[in-house]
Amino acid sequence: MSAAQALPTGTGAGPAQARAPRSERGTERGAWAIAAAPLLAALTALFAVFLTGFDQRSAMPPDVAARFYGFFLDRYPLFAFALVYGLVRILAVMVAPGPAPVVRRLVGGLVGLALVLGLSLHPTFGGLVLRAGFGTGSGAFLNGTPMVLAYTMGAGAAAGLFGLAMGLGARLAGRPGPAPAASRWRRAGRAALGAVAGFLALWFAAALIGLARDAGFGPWPRRPLDARDLVIAALLLTAAALPHLLLVAARLRPRRAA
Repeated sequence: MSAAQALPTGTGAGPAQARAPRSERGTERGAWAIAAAPLLAALTALFAVFLTGFDQRSAMPPDVAARFYGFFLDRYPLFAFALVYGLVRILAVMVAPGPAPVVRRLVGGLVGLALVLGLSLHPTFGGLVLRAGFGTGSGAFLNGTPMVLAYTMGAGAAAGLFGLAMGLGARLAGRPGPAPAASRWRRAGRAALGAVAGFLALWFAAALIGLARDAGFGPWPRRPLDARDLVIAALLLTAAALPHLLLVAARLRPRRAA
């Protein structure tokens, strides 16, 4: 074949090869956007509370105030923003590109949102999530377990229940399962590994945000947030969410061909 015949083939292959990495980069940016959306939403809610001066003296319906304010909000105030994280995680899955049909996204997403809200707010703020954590930790401590270990056990119980609700909600909303593998056992292994990694990431997050008062976070919602509270809460929420954010982004990134 002559050089003149080879030239069109070579020049035609160049743009095609250039388009593939560009498309891959766009997919990676989309993965990061989906993974970061819950944390950005939680931080946005935090800034909104700061800017509006919202606290328990703000006007709210009596029934809502009775359900919202209480021991668990006073002891674990940053769980309010963790709840925003969990809800937006499911919403991000609902709108993310994927093979799931629209009906499954809507119905499954609504079921997932109701599940997270129910476990986090029934019968009052904190729901079964914080009650499971507090009951596990306090029970272990009263039985002679060292405080640090008892607190870690309580954080694990709360993270397990919250992660189960959020993960199941995301799956119902259309989150893809493990990538196809050579065997059913390998797919099961990948799913189990992903579940364990997700639980460990949320365990770390629960343990960190539970230390807000010890880290110097003020008495919100008994008084409005000040600038110092805002900085402490933003740093804690970001550090707590980062492992889970990176895990979600890694799952969504396209696999590179050899």
